[in-house]
Amino acid sequence: MSNVYSVIRAPVVTEKSADAIENDNVYTFIVDRKANKIEILRAIESLWDVKVTDVRTMQYRGKVKRALMGRLSQNPKIGRRPAFKKAVVQLVEGDHIEFYEVG
Repeated sequence: MSNVYSVIRAPVVTEKSADAIENDNVYTFIVDRKANKIEILRAIESLWDVKVTDVRTMQYRGKVKRALMGRLSQNPKIGRRPAFKKAVVQLVEGDHIEFYEVG
């Protein structure tokens, strides 16, 4: 990946990830499916000027979903949610990333 903005797609902001940020200094991101751990590490270090100690990745397959009232329909249309890759990144003690400003 040549561009750091194509590696990191979006931060995951949920209750579980917020708890991990507060307690363990661990951040979660949706990343490009082709990006490896080294590219993710370099992208995060260059975007936010922090030091990364650990990167863990997970692949998620898209779920099959039915549309048009599910089982009640004579001809249900079947679709898929998109597949994605998630990266869990741990930073050095004292570093942090600001996703949004409180105020």
